[in-house]
Amino acid sequence: MPTDGPTVDQGVREMILLMPRLTARAKRIPVPEQLQDFALTPRHLSLLALLLHDGPATVKTLAGKLEVASTTVSLMVGDLSRKGILARCEDERDRRRTIVSITDEHREAIEGWLAAGAAAWRTALEPLAPPERQLVIDALLTYERETMKSTRQPD
Repeated sequence: MPTDGPTVDQGVREMILLMPRLTARAKRIPVPEQLQDFALTPRHLSLLALLLHDGPATVKTLAGKLEVASTTVSLMVGDLSRKGILARCEDERDRRRTIVSITDEHREAIEGWLAAGAAAWRTALEPLAPPERQLVIDALLTYERETMKSTRQPD
């Protein structure tokens, strides 16, 4: 019976070989000089990418989208606010809420930092039909979920 692609075992082999290379290459994307002194980590990158692509948001909204606790996001926002990377301001519609955004001073550097990864994903995803893009996204989300299960420490 002919196939149009690899068997599951062949696909697993390819992905096991590919994932460390992808991770290593992503880590080699240089942090812009303007941001080098801030000791930014991958978790900061996710937060900054979300704010850059989706715009200003509340800590609660960011936590939901990042799938982490609000306290985790609050700590990151506090850290990045003290460094002048993020700004916090009162929500004009509900003064109990705080809106988080990237400061104008650092926006261009952050955009530049994220541009290489965004361009690579655009090149990879653009030729695919929307259902194929969703399949790639779903496969990566499943991988993430399953690796989280195997790396959890027993209670």
